[in-house]
Amino acid sequence: MNTQDNLRAENSDKNYQYTFTVFTAAYNRAHTLNRVYEGLKLQTYNNFEWLVVDDGSSDNTRELLQQWQRENAFLIRYIYQENQGKHIAFNVGVTQAKGELFLNLDSDDECLPNALERFKYYWDTIPLEEKHKFSAVTCLCKDQHGNLVGNRFPYDITDSDSLEIKYKYKVYGDKWGFHSTNVLKKYPFPQSVKNVYVPEIVVWNSIAKKFKTRFVNEILRVYWIEGSSLSRGGKINRDSLGIRLAQSSILNNDIYWLKFAPKSFFISAMHYSRHSAHLGISISEQFKDLKNTASKFIWILALPFGYTLYLTDRAGLTKSLKFLLKKEY
Repeated sequence: MNTQDNLRAENSDKNYQYTFTVFTAAYNRAHTLNRVYEGLKLQTYNNFEWLVVDDGSSDNTRELLQQWQRENAFLIRYIYQENQGKHIAFNVGVTQAKGELFLNLDSDDECLPNALERFKYYWDTIPLEEKHKFSAVTCLCKDQHGNLVGNRFPYDITDSDSLEIKYKYKVYGDKWGFHSTNVLKKYPFPQSVKNVYVPEIVVWNSIAKKFKTRFVNEILRVYWIEGSSLSRGGKINRDSLGIRLAQSSILNNDIYWLKFAPKSFFISAMHYSRHSAHLGISISEQFKDLKNTASKFIWILALPFGYTLYLTDRAGLTKSLKFLLKKEY
C-alpha cells in the first residue's frame, strides 16, 4: 500500500455504512417536514440515510415518517424520545448515526438537489495529508425568495474556523454544513440542561479550537425565514439558561478575539448579564463566573445595558406564563 492509500485508509471509517447521515430533530413539524423529504428525494448523490429524532411530538409526525418509509425512496430511520430539547435530540442523532459525515437539516428547511454531491466534492478536494485537521464543510444559504442569507465568505474556498470567520472576517447570517461524526462524538451538547434552547455555538466554538472547516461560496440550502424554530429565537425566560451558557462560553473561552470584534463581545456581555438576571443570578456570582480580566471588564461596561434589557423583558411578560409553552423546532 502506497502513501496515498495509507492516508486514504486513515481518513475513512469502515464502521460507517453511509457517507452522510442527514439529521433532523422534529417537534410538531409535520406540516413542514415535507420540505426536507422532497429535497432529499431529489438528491443526485444517494449514499445517505435520513435520521429523524422526534422530540416528543403530539402531531402526526410519526405517521408521516412511517408513510415515507413505506414509499422507500431512500433509507429513513425514525427515533422517538420524550421531549427534552433539540440539543438532546442532536446528541442522540450523533450516537445513532450510520454516516461518516453528519449533516443537520432543520425540520422546516430544504436542500438543493445537488447538495450532498457538492458537499462530497468539497470534502474530497481537501488533501488527504491535511484532512485530519478538518471536521467540516460549510456552505451558503438562501431564503425561500432566493435572497442570500447574510454575506459571503472572504474567498470562494476559505479554509478557516468558525471563530475566525465570525470575528475576523465578519461573516454573518445562517450557514449550513456537516461535521465529521467522529468529531461530534467528542463534543456533545450538555446533557444536564434539558427543555431549553442551547445555541449551537456552544459546540461549534469548541470544535473550532481544534479543527478547521472548508467554507465555500455555494448556495446549497433554502432557509425558510417564516415560522418559529429553536434556532430562530424563542421565549426569553425558558431559554435564558442555554443563552447564558453560550454567552459565558464566548466571554471565557473566545476573548482572545476581542481586538477583532469588540462590539460583538460587548453584545455577548450584555446578553450574559441580561439572562443571568432572568435566572436570578446575582451580580457577584456573574462576576465570579467570568474567568479572565478582559471579560470582567467588558461585562462591567455592558452591565447597565444588559439590566435595562432584562427590565424591558420583564415588562413584556404576562401572568399567563406563555414562556412555558413548548415551541416547535
